[in-house]
Amino acid sequence: MVLLGSTGSIGVNTLLIAKRYNLQIEALVAGRNIELLNQQIAEFNPKLVAIANHSDKSKVNHSNVFCGDEGILELLELTTSPTIVNALVGYAGLAPTLKAIELGRKVALANKESLVVAGEFIDISKIVPIDSEHFGLWYLMSDRPISKLYVTASGGAFRDWKLKDMQTATFAEALNHPNWSMGNKITIDSATMTNKLFELLEAKWLFNTTNIDAYIEKKSIIHALVEFVDGSTTAHFAGVDMKLPIAFALRGKVEEEILAPVDLLKMGSVEFLPITAERYPIWEIKEHILKNPHLGVVVNASNEEAIKKFEQGRCNFF
Repeated sequence: MVLLGSTGSIGVNTLLIAKRYNLQIEALVAGRNIELLNQQIAEFNPKLVAIANHSDKSKVNHSNVFCGDEGILELLELTTSPTIVNALVGYAGLAPTLKAIELGRKVALANKESLVVAGEFIDISKIVPIDSEHFGLWYLMSDRPISKLYVTASGGAFRDWKLKDMQTATFAEALNHPNWSMGNKITIDSATMTNKLFELLEAKWLFNTTNIDAYIEKKSIIHALVEFVDGSTTAHFAGVDMKLPIAFALRGKVEEEILAPVDLLKMGSVEFLPITAERYPIWEIKEHILKNPHLGVVVNASNEEAIKKFEQGRCNFF
């Protein structure tokens, strides 16, 4: 396979699954973490490598290195792997998704922005989602008629803060996720709930419905729920670990234990809380964006610029 975003958390977990099942890595694509990339090159011996910046090329321990956005597309054209794992962050992940589909490859997709920005132009039959929420929905769905889909949210760094304190929250504080450690952008998106809005848009394209909603479930044990026309609802319980959806995306089926089962007795009580526009203002546009999904390109661009300004101290959290 080809792995885009090899040094991020999903990339690292993907390589663990590749090692477990002895899957060959044809190419690795990374950003700026050259030290970790070099470790991955030494272990997995890819034929091709791509990085973000040309200035880092001499630091990479490989004879076949491509650079920048165009370099990634050039690399993809030279590969023959049937599966491309796209774990790139942000809008930069869109062009590789489109290129992979153009080349007739299966895309194991963790790059939310691809579907948010251009879901209308993507052949969904070529996409296998790696997001735990969409994997959970897929896992639960059957041939029975469905009434509504639900995904869950952790609530992000400020879920328990007083609203007045959020006004002065810093970028560093927004990165203090209560449940796990992720990259900067997705952690900020979790704090603003933009991440969950994007997941609703993704689900709209993946499952061809706008009857989708999200609730906060602080323990992040339930990832998705499916409500059926017959009145029953099923939930997907699993530990916070991306290796299970990655294993399914890469292999199609899994017949051995990837995660330890959820201990229902140790889990304690689980509750669902509403996502309010008072704490997460972006939720005001939830229905509008589901009815007008082409506007995802606007929300995504605005969000990426706002995160830059927030990091630079040029705007406050709200």
